[in-house]
Amino acid sequence: MGEEREDPQQLKRVAAAAYDYENDPRWADYWSNILIPPHMSSRSDVIDHFKRKFYQRHIDPELMVDAMSSGSSSQPKRPSASSRTTNDQTQPRSAGSTPRTPGTAAAAPPTSLRWDRKTIQFSVNAWVFLVAVLAIFPLVPKNLSDRAYRLSFMGTACSSLYSLYSVYGKPRAWNLQALQVYFQSIITTKDFIYLIYCITFVTSHLCLKFALIPILCRALEHVAKFLRHNFSQSSLYRKYLEEPCVWVESNTTTLSILSSHAEVGVGFLLIISLFSWQRNIVQAFMYWQLLKLMYHAPATADYHLSVWTKIGRTVHPLIHRYARFLETPLSAVQRWWLR
Repeated sequence: MGEEREDPQQLKRVAAAAYDYENDPRWADYWSNILIPPHMSSRSDVIDHFKRKFYQRHIDPELMVDAMSSGSSSQPKRPSASSRTTNDQTQPRSAGSTPRTPGTAAAAPPTSLRWDRKTIQFSVNAWVFLVAVLAIFPLVPKNLSDRAYRLSFMGTACSSLYSLYSVYGKPRAWNLQALQVYFQSIITTKDFIYLIYCITFVTSHLCLKFALIPILCRALEHVAKFLRHNFSQSSLYRKYLEEPCVWVESNTTTLSILSSHAEVGVGFLLIISLFSWQRNIVQAFMYWQLLKLMYHAPATADYHLSVWTKIGRTVHPLIHRYARFLETPLSAVQRWWLR
């Protein structure tokens, strides 16, 4: 019986050893928050031990991790850089004396939060998602709905700006050359695109609830990813949120396609608005410049290319058959678009 119970653990240990840690950004963050003496950090047995701890925390909570060997445990007590590191210190000792059971997983450390960059992003995006839902809900009073509409774009703009600052920092200098180099490095990123997208609508008096679809998709994707990676052991998460979060993470391509369709649709709505009293020529021009950037930026190019291909297949035959006089101006627009 003992060997039968050990077989699943042996398979889990093999899976943990074969896991691709180097391509998981969470491993780099986890390892950087563990403080050990330099002469210990290069030892393969120490690294393997903490890899198993990482695998237990983020991949398979039922993996049993033994305490470090006596040669490794003789090291001086390591100070903890954060609450996560403190949990790493206490858990190996208890795991060595008392076998873990699936029932104890609900009290595991992954449910604890650190006020780091990811937690801040989660908080902002969760707030944006709730406010955006409030903005599009039909029974909400108009003045409250309009305010929630603008707050959704402001929150997403702040989230995108904070993400850009966290990854790229600020320009090395405040001169033209340094700013040019800085903007060349961020202009094709998804965060920069959403920042400009939000600024375009926050500064306009035109209220297009349809433009909230990409904001909702972005916020939903960020929230679901954070909840699944940090609250997977919570009973409340498993009961109410696990299925929606798993669906969102497995359908990110679908959400991106929906966002690209909505973004292109907003462009045509802005053209239609030019014939109304709410027209804003500057906003329409800026937005179509942004659509052109989305078409060429690597983060969004594939999805927008798919949308425009479908539009071309529908529109070109109709123009060739009923409105050939439009072929010349459309060719000029297409050349500008592809530059």
